[in-house]
Amino acid sequence: MTNIVILGAGYAGMAAAIQLAARNVQVTLVNASDRFTERLRLPMVATGQEVADLRIPELLAGTGARFEQGWVTSVDLGQRTVSLEDRKIKFDILVYALGAVPDTSSVPGAEEYGYTVEDALLLPDRLAMAEHVVVGGTGLTGIESAAEIAARYPSATVTLVGRSAPGNNMNPRARKYLQKALERLGVRTVVGSIDKVLPSGVRVNDEFLPGDVFLWAGGTKVSPLAAGIETDARGRIVTDGALRSVSHPFVWAVGDAAAIRQPYGIMHGTCQGGMPTGVHAALSIVRTLAGKEPRKFRFGYYHTPVSLGRGDGVVQFTHGDDSPRRFYLTGRLAARYKEVVTASPWPTYRRMKRMPASGAFWPRGKRS
Repeated sequence: MTNIVILGAGYAGMAAAIQLAARNVQVTLVNASDRFTERLRLPMVATGQEVADLRIPELLAGTGARFEQGWVTSVDLGQRTVSLEDRKIKFDILVYALGAVPDTSSVPGAEEYGYTVEDALLLPDRLAMAEHVVVGGTGLTGIESAAEIAARYPSATVTLVGRSAPGNNMNPRARKYLQKALERLGVRTVVGSIDKVLPSGVRVNDEFLPGDVFLWAGGTKVSPLAAGIETDARGRIVTDGALRSVSHPFVWAVGDAAAIRQPYGIMHGTCQGGMPTGVHAALSIVRTLAGKEPRKFRFGYYHTPVSLGRGDGVVQFTHGDDSPRRFYLTGRLAARYKEVVTASPWPTYRRMKRMPASGAFWPRGKRS
């Protein structure tokens, strides 16, 4: 049988593994930890809130997919092997789903004195003692982190710093609601670039902002393990229309690890887009194994849900190119909507596991 190895058990990698296993394809899923990280809930973890303890072997139970726990140290494209710390795994087809991690290298001092959401388990005790907290980055992760911290630790002064105003990609009314909600929580917003992170704060626009804790939620970087494969300037694997590497057709790239071009440009990394790429890659691999040509991947965005603490939020509905529509939700309704979205991968994976081997999962009209 063709041996397929998937590197990374995030939303995209997990979707690919379950889809392939459901079609009786031999697949091995490799991940450093046996715990599935719900990235959408990391701001909650950082503020000491309990989330589900999801284990990858349990999520794969009954699928036939094999799980290998270990750190990937290298990929040999010539020998088609993946090296872990103490062993090697051979593959015929590789699905690269290692995703992205926060990039602290772009801000002097951030790596030495800052934290990222990946350090979520280390943060609750630090935040509980902090008088001043600075969050760098006004994207979704930064907004949600600042809101969770302000709601959970109301005695702390929370400052959100970024090059653009929070909600800059929303329509004016939704953006106004988001900014007012942050103000109600006591979050101060500063627009500017962080020049340097110091042990006691940050410098922004020649102003010093005190900070006992600095949380970086800005740009991301991808794993360097794709060396040898054609990548873009950010290290993401360049794919063809079907999500195959343009330089190594036996490598498929999904999620944040891939530079996937659509008519509106390169997709940006979200769970919303990651799962469909995993599903599409799996279905396309099955087609190639049957001697058929894979279909072209197509994807359009639908919404931008943002949590503002546990009982508030904004959901901006979007056009396919991620530009804002006029329709949006706010308040408790938006918070409930976001919770449904955050929890949606698990019923989705369960449906994949029960599907017939010949079935197609993605609904018509939304299909990847």
